[in-house]
Amino acid sequence: MIGRLNHVAIVVPDLAAAAAKYRDLLGADVRPPRDLPEHGVTVVFVELDNSKVELMTPFGDNSPVAKFLTEHPNGGMHHICFEVPDLAHAARKLVEGGARVLGDGTPKTGAHGLPVLFIHPKDFDGTLIELEEVKPELQPG
Repeated sequence: MIGRLNHVAIVVPDLAAAAAKYRDLLGADVRPPRDLPEHGVTVVFVELDNSKVELMTPFGDNSPVAKFLTEHPNGGMHHICFEVPDLAHAARKLVEGGARVLGDGTPKTGAHGLPVLFIHPKDFDGTLIELEEVKPELQPG
């Protein structure tokens, strides 16, 4: 059901400093920051040959990652994102298997402009899973 690993998301206390480490120390292709007020985060994507790293920091007072940063003041891994070709099918299979889709189960538009859902971390060994619908014809070769 799952396809490629799309990205690993890391919550950071200082987005500029984190981006600089990836760019200057690791030599990575670091994209400019993007505010995503509808998600309560500001993100920077680190582009890799085979995937991405999403650096996130809270945007606004109601950010869902603010609590994470309070509990982990130095930051840390927040979630992993897998691509799926059919998000509705994936959600049905997960729910049928006992997993919990977060929210009301309606996909939201993610940072890449594509539909996403999140699966409860308690159902995947403490890891928050994001599923992003990427049609096979849109996936890089």
